Amino acid sequence: MSEAVQPVFTIEKIYVKDLSLEMPNAPQIFNEREAPQVEVNFHTAGRAIDSGVYEVVVTVTLTAKIQDKTMFLIEIGQAGVFQIRNVPANDIDPMLGVHCPNILFPYLREAVASVSSRAGLPPVQLQPMSFEPLYQAQLAERQKQAGAAPAPTTVQ
Repeated sequence: MSEAVQPVFTIEKIYVKDLSLEMPNAPQIFNEREAPQVEVNFHTAGRAIDSGVYEVVVTVTLTAKIQDKTMFLIEIGQAGVFQIRNVPANDIDPMLGVHCPNILFPYLREAVASVSSRAGLPPVQLQPMSFEPLYQAQLAERQKQAGAAPAPTTVQ
């Protein structure tokens, strides 16, 4: 009698892979009373690092400007190593693009708040989010690029 092979999903490690803070106009920028315009960009990437072991990195870039002066730029890459075994191959990509980033997001959120606070700024609180729309957009872009490959030309 053979037992069905059970899927395995474990978190092996969660860590900050990259962290950058720039405040090019400090300390003068602290005298500004106007609220900054903050731009937030996310990027996710996943890759196999061993058989059944994957690294996923969620990177957020926050840029705050007051008029044309940069108040701060924070970029943090929150990473995790995940063991994913006995899962259908079609399910790996969504796990790396949605499930793992959703696990990493609270750690990323805390890191952003901590870095901004330690920089002498009010703590920046990222709004909760789901990575499903970002994954779907990245998937659509990959499909578009794959379909937009130029047709081979023949010279006669």
